[in-house]
Amino acid sequence: MRLDPTQLPARLDGPLAPVYLVFGDEPLQLGETAAAVRAAARAQGFAERTCLDADAQADWSVLEHAAASLSLFADRRLIEVRLAGEGPGRDGGEAIRRYCAAAAGDVLLLILAPKLDWKTLSSKWAQVLDQTGVIVQVRQPQGQRLQQWLRGRLSQAGFQATEDALALLAERVEGNLLAAAQEIEKLTLLRQPGPLDAEALLASVYDSARYDLFDLSDAAIAGDRARTDRVLRALQAEGTAAALVLWVLARELRKLAAVGFALANRGDTGAVLRAHKVTEYRRNEVIGAARRLPLPQLWALLARCADADLAVKGRGGADPWRLLAEIADGLATTAARTGR
Repeated sequence: MRLDPTQLPARLDGPLAPVYLVFGDEPLQLGETAAAVRAAARAQGFAERTCLDADAQADWSVLEHAAASLSLFADRRLIEVRLAGEGPGRDGGEAIRRYCAAAAGDVLLLILAPKLDWKTLSSKWAQVLDQTGVIVQVRQPQGQRLQQWLRGRLSQAGFQATEDALALLAERVEGNLLAAAQEIEKLTLLRQPGPLDAEALLASVYDSARYDLFDLSDAAIAGDRARTDRVLRALQAEGTAAALVLWVLARELRKLAAVGFALANRGDTGAVLRAHKVTEYRRNEVIGAARRLPLPQLWALLARCADADLAVKGRGGADPWRLLAEIADGLATTAARTGR
């Protein structure tokens, strides 16, 4: 049986399957799904837990010995296998197949596989496990799925978020559910539960002395050169990867160039904004910036991003942070020219 992480809690209320496979490279859901299985196992009397680390080269007889051995302390036992690499290999696959064939009610097997590829599910051992137990794939939600995940998480914390608040938070944390969970946890400390709009979200969650990547792009778009320089220096001092800073600046430049081109050619700016996932809360800001920034300057800055990309990869000999400073300052300087 294959389940989405959101479907698993309801299945854990009843009798447990003899084996669970949780795989995927999204760490927050992987950890929380594993914790949910462990909690359900404890609640149903699987009091003893044995942890094994394995990969394709491991001695998989250890799994069979652990499943067959008697416990001195508990009648029901949980065996947790942390699988490294992209699969268990031939010996591991055979061991898992034998376990599924002889699964007993007093032993529960939980396999955690962060690097397992979904294509591996076509192998024989995975097909047998699918028939015998439960397979849960965790993945990084995008778009509407991310907003649904955030809505559920905020609802659990007692907040009723507006669509703008969800879109804003999704933009800030896309690709990092751990950061999203931390922001929502911070929100519970700063606000009472209840309705939550975008303005309240900004006032509560982002009122922090520590800068993030979006502070840099916001300051540059606003034309605040001093703040842009200050944020960039703080990000560098905090050890932020230069590649991430480049990604944020390049994404903002591509967005503004697309909107500016649509404005110059009387195109459908609404479609461009939607394509670049610009929230309703930020549309006026983005359109205003696109009206101020000349397209040739934006294209030149995008070309400079290509130079910075080479520098980040160690090619060309330039200092990537110097190039990033030039790009950010160029964006801020141009944005300040509002009088033409």
